Amino acid sequence: MVVLTFLTGLLLGTLIGGAFCVRYLRREITANVGPQLRQLNYKIEALESVLNLALVTRHAELASLTAASARSDRS
Repeated sequence: MVVLTFLTGLLLGTLIGGAFCVRYLRREITANVGPQLRQLNYKIEALESVLNLALVTRHAELASLTAASARSDRS
């Protein structure tokens, strides 16, 4: 009976210790990943801005070329 009580306590202690360990590790991992994700998000937003600027510039160039060729066709 004493052995069964000891094994039950050992199992319960292992489960509780494992739960605390997993909880701690999960909190530490998310704390370390947060700043990196923020920095990556800033880089993606900067890249998106550069791409949007390039697309708008190209669109303006094509529109001006199309308008110029339409004017020359009418003449």
